[in-house]
Amino acid sequence: MMINKNERIEDLQCKGLKIIQNKSLYTFTSDSVILANFLKIKPKENAVEIGSGCGVISILASAKNKFQKIIAFEINEVMSVLARRNIELNNLQDKIEIVNDNVQNYGKFLKKASIDVVFSNPPYMKEIVNGGENDVRNCARHDNLLKIEDLCKVASDMLKFGGRFYIIYSAERSCELIYELSKCDLQPKTMFFTENGKGRVVLVIIEAVKGGKAGVKVLPNLKTNNQDGKFLAKLQTRNFI
Repeated sequence: MMINKNERIEDLQCKGLKIIQNKSLYTFTSDSVILANFLKIKPKENAVEIGSGCGVISILASAKNKFQKIIAFEINEVMSVLARRNIELNNLQDKIEIVNDNVQNYGKFLKKASIDVVFSNPPYMKEIVNGGENDVRNCARHDNLLKIEDLCKVASDMLKFGGRFYIIYSAERSCELIYELSKCDLQPKTMFFTENGKGRVVLVIIEAVKGGKAGVKVLPNLKTNNQDGKFLAKLQTRNFI
């Protein structure tokens, strides 16, 4: 496959999968790897990703899960084109479909309460105006286009009763996230936090069930870095029970 200026092809170190990244755009981080490792999709299930970026989470999910199909929504046209190229690079066109549209328009593509699993690594920094970065990076980092309350609402609307929503978010906003999940009948059932090598808690990762009963299993924190700031190998291999 031909690559463009500022692009590189990286080995995802998982069953031969590769990814095209563009250094002038927003490139994926360890957040995506953590969510992909935590995510579970069963063989007969259909899933939706909200905010696919370059497509890395859905691509990694294809190696770790058997499923019917993933529909991945990406509002930014530039990133949706890159995601489609990455799907083609890994020959996953029959399993993953990229949709360049606002996920709140999901009704044009699928029925309400028809999806088994929804997952998202959304922007979790507060909205900014004229932040000085390019539009792609702003969309990826700041919640200008999709507030957490809207994200939880659309996820709940798409899910069947008993369907699962997987999300990774800022630990500083975890109370806000849990409030919005509960308001949308998405009951947190499993969750854990990440911490860096200096003991700072950074992210929260939650599996919520639509219509689920109260009660959540809190897993031990996942340490993502050593004291020197380098990522730990177990980030790729940790198994979640």
